[in-house]
Amino acid sequence: MSEFARFPSLQNLPVVISGGASGIGASLVRNFAAQGARVGFVDIAAEAGDQLAAELNGLGQSVRFTRCDITDTPAYQAAIAGFAAAHGDAMVLVNNAAHDQRHDWAEVTPDYWDDRMAVNLKHAFFAIQAVAPGMVRAGRGSIINTGSISWMIMSPKIPIYETAKAAIHGLTRSMARELGKSGIRVNSLVPGWVMTERQLTHWLDPEGEKLIDASQALRGRVYPDDVARMALFLAADDSAMISAQQFVVDGGWANA
Repeated sequence: MSEFARFPSLQNLPVVISGGASGIGASLVRNFAAQGARVGFVDIAAEAGDQLAAELNGLGQSVRFTRCDITDTPAYQAAIAGFAAAHGDAMVLVNNAAHDQRHDWAEVTPDYWDDRMAVNLKHAFFAIQAVAPGMVRAGRGSIINTGSISWMIMSPKIPIYETAKAAIHGLTRSMARELGKSGIRVNSLVPGWVMTERQLTHWLDPEGEKLIDASQALRGRVYPDDVARMALFLAADDSAMISAQQFVVDGGWANA
C-alpha cells in the first residue's frame, strides 16, 4: 500500500473548500482534515455534507459544514465569515465547486449562460474577495482554483463550462499578481477525467473507457485523491515560491 506525504505546515491551518460534500470536493475535505487542518466546507447537498462532517469529527478531526448555494454571493461570503469566526481566517481557499451539465450551444439562453457562469466561475472570484483580507493581514495564504482539461481537449456538449474553466486560469493569473506582494499564492489545479461517482454514474461508458485508454499517457484512472494530493502540496509551505501556474492532474492527456 502506498504511503503519501504529510505536510506539517497544514496542521491547524484554516481551510475553506467549496463543493465539498461529494466527488473531488469530499476527497479534498478528507485529505485536508487528515493533515490536521481546520476545514470549513460548503455544498448545496445538506445531508451528504452533514454526514461527512460528522464522520470526520468522529475521528477527532476539525471539520465544519455549512449548507450554502454558492451562486448566492452574500450567503456564501457569510458562510466563509462563519468559518473564520470558528477556525480563524482562512489561509487556504480551494475553489472546487462546479457542474459540467451538458448543453447544446444553439439552445443556450442568456439566463442559462448566467446561471452556468455563476456555478462555474463567479463564486470563485467572490470567495477570493472574502478570504483575501485575512490572508493580507497574515502576510500569507494559498488560493487554489480548480480548472478542467475539457477546454484543452475540446470536449463536446459543454461549451459554457469550458469557457468558465478556461477563464479560471485567467482569474488565477490576474489574482496572483494582485495578491502576490501580500505573500498570497494563487494557482490553478486542473483535473483530467476523474473517476467520481457522478462521472461513473452518468458519463463513463465503454466508449469513454476506450477514450481514456487511448488519450492518457499513463495507464489506469485518475481518482479524486490524486487531485487532492496536488492540492495539499499547493496549500502547504512546500510550494512557497509557486504562484500563477496551472498544475494538470490528468494521467498525461492534455497539452497544457
